[in-house]
Amino acid sequence: MTTVAIQSIQDASGQRCYRAVAGDKQSIGKTAGQALDGLTTQLDETEFNGVLVLQSFRPDQFFGAEQQKRLSELMELWRKARDEEKLFPKELQAELDSLVEAELNATAKRAKFLMQQQSE
Repeated sequence: MTTVAIQSIQDASGQRCYRAVAGDKQSIGKTAGQALDGLTTQLDETEFNGVLVLQSFRPDQFFGAEQQKRLSELMELWRKARDEEKLFPKELQAELDSLVEAELNATAKRAKFLMQQQSE
């Protein structure tokens, strides 16, 4: 199954738009749906079938506001280091990795919770 990531980004004029990415293919749209539609037209039928889970990216019981804030701060620092071709400090990278793992675990817990809600 192909993994698709949809990210909220800003275009050149500063407007919010969305990028859908699957491997080396990507599409940008004004909405997450437009980006996904554009991407699926690039994928073979066998490459894209599965479950789509959309997250509002608001704090919840699985990944809180403080965690989201710190993850955003660290990602901004990481991008700056990358763009300036500087090394990202190991201690910050470890913290970033830990938060990314926590967010991934939260996604799994959120999906499990949603599945349990559906079966009730």
